Amino acid sequence: MFSGRGADLLVECLVRAGVRHLFGVPGDTGVVFYDALYERTKDIRHVLARDERHAAAMADGYARVTNTVGVVEVSSGGGTTYVVGGLGEAYASGVPVLLITSDIHTRSRDTGALTEIDQEALFSAVTKWRTRVTAAEDIPNAVREALRQITSGRPAPAAVILPEDVLDQRVIVDESTLDGLATDVPYDRPVPENVELAAEMLSGAERPAILAGGGVHTSGAYDSLRRLAEKTQALVATTIHGRGVIADDHPLSIGVAGNNGGDEAVNDHLAKADVVLLVGTRANATDTDGFTAPQRTAKIIAIDIDPARAGRNYPDAVRLVGDADTTLTSLANAIRQPAATPRYCPPVPVTRRCGKNDGVLLPEEVIEAAQEVLGQVPVVADPGTPTPNVATYWKVKAPGRSVIVPRGHGPMGYAIPAAIGVAIARPGEPVLALTADGSFAMACGELETAARLDLPIVFIQFTNHSMGWIKMLQHLYTGQRYFSVDPGTIDAAKVAEASGIRGVRATDLDDVRKAVSEAVRDRMPVYVDVEVPHLIDHLPPVPAWSRALAGDRERPVY
Repeated sequence: MFSGRGADLLVECLVRAGVRHLFGVPGDTGVVFYDALYERTKDIRHVLARDERHAAAMADGYARVTNTVGVVEVSSGGGTTYVVGGLGEAYASGVPVLLITSDIHTRSRDTGALTEIDQEALFSAVTKWRTRVTAAEDIPNAVREALRQITSGRPAPAAVILPEDVLDQRVIVDESTLDGLATDVPYDRPVPENVELAAEMLSGAERPAILAGGGVHTSGAYDSLRRLAEKTQALVATTIHGRGVIADDHPLSIGVAGNNGGDEAVNDHLAKADVVLLVGTRANATDTDGFTAPQRTAKIIAIDIDPARAGRNYPDAVRLVGDADTTLTSLANAIRQPAATPRYCPPVPVTRRCGKNDGVLLPEEVIEAAQEVLGQVPVVADPGTPTPNVATYWKVKAPGRSVIVPRGHGPMGYAIPAAIGVAIARPGEPVLALTADGSFAMACGELETAARLDLPIVFIQFTNHSMGWIKMLQHLYTGQRYFSVDPGTIDAAKVAEASGIRGVRATDLDDVRKAVSEAVRDRMPVYVDVEVPHLIDHLPPVPAWSRALAGDRERPVY
């Protein structure tokens, strides 16, 4: 039998489920839970964040690289409202995150109590399932069901809400109630019907192509994707979330598609394909360059574990609702006659944009210099300047989820805290976080967290003294009327120093290499501030912007 408080039982459930790290910020209603954690530090490590949104991003990054459930804990009131911003990205990107939140005392409901809010309503837009626990004995079932919901089908966050009196309630439960708790993804691997039809379509295609997304990572479908591509000789493009599903140097890998970091040659290849297999991707307007890569007139096969998402943007698609790995394996097995050689020429890979800019460094050169020193390490990128440059210029040497870019919502300020989650998931391994000055201002408080935990994170900031992405949109689409996109400058290196991290102002590539080398040698964090040209002066790989500069000023619809 298990005997203790509800909070003790909750911690026991997490430990039995295999949770070893918990990200959070303490608050009034969660004091008893923290008291329970105090007794279990050998079993579960609490990582103190400086902000609940960032705690969620840490759990998100942790979940992406481990393919297990990341756990975030917050308290009622401001904690719950703040964490929503972090959960939105995880929900949109299909990341398995468990939210544990304490709430006001049951007797205080509907009295206008401090921090009172309808948490179930609040979390309805950013979780696939949520429950309020009303008795301590129900905690195991609530945690078990939350984990099942998170890991079944398309992963997404779920919330378990516990009033403070439930956490404090004494309880005795049978040990058997603690069985069946698990955090691994995926929970199940369904195999769809109509695989034979899809195999016939691929076999009969003259120009087959594959567009692969983050679902391949979730399923661990690297070998089955490669095998199908080799058997059909279909060239493989990826979304940003799909970066790393196939090694960049594989002869059938052609790069990133879409309108953010996408290669125009890759988009052109997808646009001309007669049969396109979509696997584990939303295939939204950004991923497909406005639904032109592939064209809606092409024959589409769509693999997704969520029936509501399979081919939803391509109404005539052949839908294969199932797990990516098992479905790709079934497809490969159903191909009767492997293609001997490609039936067309691969597109020419993207080439670096050239430009001479006095006193600044080009983002792609900085990325390449960092990778020269770091090799193959996890890289986390913020929206704005980092995203298209990482998507295009960071080279993936082996399949795996090593490139983390928040493309569900594209939240600024994600990279710094998410890199902390990644570093905790990969102890002792260097992690690269690429941010920008706008994102830095939103998340710089977490530099103290990285310093306190001695995490070997290399932070590189691309500074252009503006809200660069929005200013570029104003430049291209609103007549160069720049409004509210030029905040004041913050000395990021000094802020890093004040937070306990070595801060470096790099003025040339040797400065970058030296700072990164020293950080790797010492296994300590470093913050490198690099001035880069404005997007107006040095165009990143964003195909719609290239078209706009050539005269097409119709703003893309996301």
